[in-house]
Amino acid sequence: MSDEWFAKYPDLEFERQEHGVLLMTLNRPETLNSTDARTHNALSRVWMDIDDDDDTRVVVVTGKGKAFSAGGDLEWIETMIQNYDGMKVAFKEAGDIVYNMTRCSKIIVSAINGVAVGAGLAVALMADISIIAEDARFTDGHLRLGVAAGDHANIIWPLLCGLAKAKYYLITSDFIDGKTADQIGLVSKAVPAEELMSEAFRVAEKIATGPQDAARFTKRALNLWVLQAAPSFDASLGFEMLNFLGNDAAEGAAAIREKRKPDFG
Repeated sequence: MSDEWFAKYPDLEFERQEHGVLLMTLNRPETLNSTDARTHNALSRVWMDIDDDDDTRVVVVTGKGKAFSAGGDLEWIETMIQNYDGMKVAFKEAGDIVYNMTRCSKIIVSAINGVAVGAGLAVALMADISIIAEDARFTDGHLRLGVAAGDHANIIWPLLCGLAKAKYYLITSDFIDGKTADQIGLVSKAVPAEELMSEAFRVAEKIATGPQDAARFTKRALNLWVLQAAPSFDASLGFEMLNFLGNDAAEGAAAIREKRKPDFG
């Protein structure tokens, strides 16, 4: 498969490494790699092209600059408030990010180099192996906006860190640093920031030079645990979209724009 498919995703940067490792970088550093409508669509679809790419064995995904992804672009989020057609698109794409990463046979390694929120966090934590800088911070953040924790959280957080921790961090929207995320099992490994990319490439190269069918079948089998939670995940997406019809989402978005504490009443 030629590299022509790279051009389909202008907000993503691709660089081929040795041994079939593909580096994919979220490339909107001027917005801390936030996800607007185009980026969200790209993150929902790119995994199918990666799966079809015979030259890729392992993909490493990271963010350009000092952030992994600062979450949804506020202007894009505001277009979904009380907008059925906009919510319908977001609902499908949010599900596709999770399901297409799960179904992609290639091993996905995330190198979480900075703040991660929203759809960007979904990519970071749905990766098969997640490596984070110790000082990087992330939060699911949905409740800060006034909507239910949808995206990836319901399907993967309870499996990774247990229900008690998942409930605490998803309902409070507290930020988590890399060291804490490692300690509670929410990520695979935390390393000093200066070692992040070298460690991500070390792991990716180890997998890329190992038995490919065995690695991919192991991923497929382990992800059956994830897919058992699909009904719960779909429900969480539906609840999130339902909240976009209410007043809290409008107040949450206004508070973020005005940099004030929201009044959810």
